Amino acid sequence: MSLTITPLSPALGAQISRNNPPLSHPVIRTHPVSGRKSLFVNEGFTTRINELEAAGSEAILALLFKHSTRPEFTLRWRWQENDVAFWDNRVTQHYAVDDYRPQRRVMHRATILGDAPY
Repeated sequence: MSLTITPLSPALGAQISRNNPPLSHPVIRTHPVSGRKSLFVNEGFTTRINELEAAGSEAILALLFKHSTRPEFTLRWRWQENDVAFWDNRVTQHYAVDDYRPQRRVMHRATILGDAPY
């Protein structure tokens, strides 16, 4: 089995960037319901800490990314027939593992509009 990835055309890439400009969020956010503090960084999306020079930002983000994926902060869901899973994206990072083959995974996703991080 092989995969071909076609890069975005420059025009499409520019359009996506215009429609989805970079956002700035706090590194530590307060959960609006529980009031608890949590990290709000994700290796797939967080690119830098605005208040730091590039090298310092890179070093601290590397530390935070490594910290957030420690085993004691993770849950490995072992799917069973008729399972339903919910998670709070305000304090959860999701990483799907393709370990269900040859079974077929059917997923219906609903995203609830959230609040602005603070």
